[in-house]
Parts: sequence; C-alpha cells; structure tokens
Amino acid sequence: MFEIQENLKKLPDKPGVYLHKDKLGQVIYVGKAVSLKNRVRQYFQSSRNMDPKVRAMVSHIEEFEYITTSTEMEALILENNLIKKYMPQYNVLLRDDKTYPYIKITTNEAYPRILKTRKIYHDGCKYFGPYTDATAVNQLIDLLNGIFALKRCSAQKFPGGFKPCLNYHIHQCKGICTGLISRAEYMEAIDQVMELLNGKNKKVLDYLNQKMAEEAEAMNFEKAAEYRDYIAAVKAISEKQRVVLLTAGDMDVILGAKGESDAHVILFFVRQGRLSGRESYHLQAMEEDDMKEVVSAFIKQYYSENTMIPKEILVEGELPETKIIEDWLTELRGSLVKITVPQKGDKKALLDMAKCDVIEMMKTLDERASNIREKNAAINTALEGIITGLAGKNQEVGSESLKAVTKGEGWRVEAYDISNTNGVDSVGAMVVFEGSRPIRKDYRRFKIKTVEGPNDFGSLQEVLYRRFKRGLQGDQSFARLPDILFIDGGKPQVSAAEQVMKAMKLEIPVAGMVKDDKHRTRGLLFQEREVELKENPILFRYVASIQEEVHRFAIDYHRGLRKKSIQRSALDTIEGIGEKRRNALLSHFGSIDRIREATLEELCQVQGITKPAAEKVMEWALKK
Repeated sequence: MFEIQENLKKLPDKPGVYLHKDKLGQVIYVGKAVSLKNRVRQYFQSSRNMDPKVRAMVSHIEEFEYITTSTEMEALILENNLIKKYMPQYNVLLRDDKTYPYIKITTNEAYPRILKTRKIYHDGCKYFGPYTDATAVNQLIDLLNGIFALKRCSAQKFPGGFKPCLNYHIHQCKGICTGLISRAEYMEAIDQVMELLNGKNKKVLDYLNQKMAEEAEAMNFEKAAEYRDYIAAVKAISEKQRVVLLTAGDMDVILGAKGESDAHVILFFVRQGRLSGRESYHLQAMEEDDMKEVVSAFIKQYYSENTMIPKEILVEGELPETKIIEDWLTELRGSLVKITVPQKGDKKALLDMAKCDVIEMMKTLDERASNIREKNAAINTALEGIITGLAGKNQEVGSESLKAVTKGEGWRVEAYDISNTNGVDSVGAMVVFEGSRPIRKDYRRFKIKTVEGPNDFGSLQEVLYRRFKRGLQGDQSFARLPDILFIDGGKPQVSAAEQVMKAMKLEIPVAGMVKDDKHRTRGLLFQEREVELKENPILFRYVASIQEEVHRFAIDYHRGLRKKSIQRSALDTIEGIGEKRRNALLSHFGSIDRIREATLEELCQVQGITKPAAEKVMEWALKK
C-alpha cells in the first residue's frame, strides 16, 4: 500500500514532473516543479488556503509518482507531453484537435512547387499561413498554378526522352522536363507567388495586366478574358486580408474568454503585418481556473505541435512562467520569441480591437454551445428511453458508465463495420461520436489478420478483441472506453459483439443498427428486441449519420487496399519483375493501364528496367 507521508520524505530537491493518481491508478493531474520536494508537499499541508479545485483534487489523490529532470525547461517539455498522453481530469486541456492548413513552397527543390500542408518542418521550405478556410487554400493554390503554369509533379530529375505530362500539353505547366524554360525564368514566377502570399500584389497585377493587354492586342480574347478573371481573383484575395497598422512581422494575439459554461481561447493570426485569420479553441477547465493559467496552458499545448511559431505573442496580462515559456518557444522556433502585454501604440490598439471582437464572438459561441447541449440532451433522452425500454424494467441496462452518462454532455458511441469483397482484403472500421459530434482523431482502421474468407462475424470479433485488449493493456490511444457500442448489422452481429464483451468481462451495452430492404437505416436492436426509428426523427437522423459514417470509413479503407492489391498482384506475375521494379514501374507510369500501353522504348526508360525485363512486361501486356 502506498504511504503518502512516507513517500513525501523521499522527494528530491530537484526539478521534475509529478503525477497524482486516484484509487484506480488513473493519472488525475500532472504538474512540474523547480523543486519536487517543496511543490508536492504543498498539496498535503493545510487545505485552509487552497482553492476549491485543488481541495477537490487532493481528496482523490491516493498515490503519486515523479520524474526528475536536469532543468526546468526539460520539466516543462515533459509535463506537456504527459498531459497530452494522459489527458488528466484536473489539468487545463486543449480539447480541440483542429489543425489548420498552410501553403508550402518547396524552395528546397530546384524547381519549387506549391502545396497544401498541415505540418511545419524545418526543411528549408517557405510556409505561409495558417489559413482557417481549407477550401480557400485549395482555390488559391489552383489559381497560382494556373496563373504561373508551375510544376506540379514531384519528379526532380528528367533524363533524356522524359515524356511531358498532360499539364504541359494543356498549357498548365511550362514544361521544366522539356528544357524549354530556364531556372531563372521559373524562379522569377516563384518570387511573384511569394510576394502575393506576403500581401504584395502590385507586381503580380502589373504582370497580369500586361499579359491581358498582349492577348487582347493579338485578338486572343478568350485568353485575355482568363487574365481578366485572374486579376479579379488576386484583388479579391488581397481584400480578404485586413490591414493592421504595424511594422511588418508575424505575431499571434491570444485572448482567454469564459462563456456561460465553457472556457475558450481565441487566437488571431497576424502575418506580415496583416490580420489574416481568427479561430476559437475549446478547453477543459474548471470554473475557478484563472484565465491567465488557461492561456498559459493553451500556449504550451498549442505550440508543442508542428505549427508555425511567430516571433511575438500578444496577451492581455502577465502569464505564469512567462520567462520559461519564452525560452522554450525560442528553442522551438530557433530564434527569439517574446510574450508581450502591450500598454500603448499599435499593438495595444490591435489587442483592444481583438478584445471587442471576442466579446461579440462569445455570444455566438455560447449560443452554439447551448444548441449542441440541447441536441445532445434530446439524443440522450431518446436513446436512453429506447435502450431501457427494450431491456425491460427488471433488466440491467449495462455498465455504470451508461447509467451515469445521461447526466453528462453526450454518450460516447463507438460504431463498427466490416468490409470485404468475397472475403478478400477484409477490414474493420471504428468511428467515435460524443453526443452529436464525430471525434475523428479517435477513428481507427483494422486489417483483418486471423480470419479467412467472408466471415463478417469472426472479423468483427477480431476487431473488437484487438481494440479492447489494447485499451485494457494501457494503450492511451484506446484508453477511453465507450458508453455503448453500435454495430452495423442485426442479431448475428450483435450476438458476436456481446460474446467478446462477456469474454473480456466488459459491461458495455451493444446495439445493432438495422437496415431495411433498400439498405437504409430502419431501427435499433438491443437485447434481441428492435424498435423502428422513423417515429423518432431526432434519433433516426443520429443513428443514420453514424451508420453512414462507419460504412463510408470502412469502404474507403477496403477500396484503397483492394486497389493496391490488384496492382501488385498483376505485376508480380511477370517473370523478372520483383518488388523494386514493380514499384519503379508504378511510380513512373502511375497505373497498370499505362504500363500495358507503354512501348518497349518507354519501358526501358524506367530506372532499373533492362531490355529483357521490358520484353517480359511487353509479353505480359500482350496476353492481357
């Protein structure tokens, strides 16, 4: 048995991280300390001066453990990693899993491309963003590629005889591979792209106006009209960026706000002196948590991901641990980062404008949160009524978590489906919903390993066993157990799932999502009794959306595996074509059909394909 007082005496006077645990051994709080000995002891002294949150947490501490570090900086990094791993109940947690797109220019390549990415790497490339509208990013990339006819393929070397792709033939690429354009001319276009993304559109507009005039003079009016449309698009892009009266530079403005029932952090992006976007993040926090601590926790969790770190962050008030957070961000960025509380001038004006914006924004967020709670409550009530009704008054519904969940914000549902083609390439899919909201970061895919042939019941049992075994063994990605399982199917599928739950001693209810003759959602099956959902429109839409989502997720995975399997199996039958040559052929031609249509000379141009190997491919193609 863990003796708290005895273990307090063993604490070292060193920096490190401590983990408080409850009677079930679950981590309920992670903290860091300059001195573990002094910090951890404070929790077990008189509670008279403790705030309610700390008192509540201490009442649940049954044991603690600690990890020493060499420096406070190491402790901060470790604390952040452990918070993300354990998601403790009493820590402030960034609940949103949003990642925003950036525009990446691959300046580490001889002929750079424009790409969309959600990750920032120290790879010598140029990144612009973040952008809060992914659709707008796609449109902008298409526009820039269209205006400047930039290279789209990933090829870096173009040996003699290299055939230009379709983009070249339809005048959407200048044809780097043909040698008709110099690198200097190409880089001039890339420089104009970067100027536009930095908000400087004069050169681009001058260029487009000149091209439009040239085409009009040559009486190519359709082409002139294209340039006219490009000019309008460039102007529209520039007008979307709100100008801020600041010296050019990148910064983020971070403000904390408490709604009626939730804590939020609002993040404003300023890039090259322009306010380019705004986004809100929902955080798990106690009512009594100070907003400065909430903002501090947000900064540590948000910037620990692969995201762009600006040189300056504006906040409303002095934060706890400002200096150590600045040092950590500076280390991540590779250059100085400052956290500033502006008192006057343009930065103060920007902060005040953002604060006014947040006040209005919180009204919308509160209204949205209220609507979600009402929707979840309606779903909870309907689902609970059906489940308890089908179970019967004298039967147990299921686990304690299921009985208690109606007091919370929404049931955590895990839904499962199996997909295969006559037993080939069998896969399982798991999707997760909390209330009405899909939790896409918790979706999982399974490739069936132990079941052969078209056996959906055995495949389902394998998937469930693997999922819950990992959760019970402590795998954090599967640690959260659902309140109820939804299985795509009727009695046989539900029975197969219930057998696994019983074997693993898990009291998790299982319900079947039953379809009609037209393969549409019909009803919900529980304990061998079914109720049709058409009379309950709220629950009908809810179950139908889950059933459609898990089916889509399973089908997408199966189709991907099936496509790869077809391509690989077809080429693997050719004598002399091993894995390396097969992959080289697919990489060069892109599909089986194009390989079949290739000439002997074209096949010999592929790296690693000798003339005898190419002749074998030709023989195979003629047989088909």
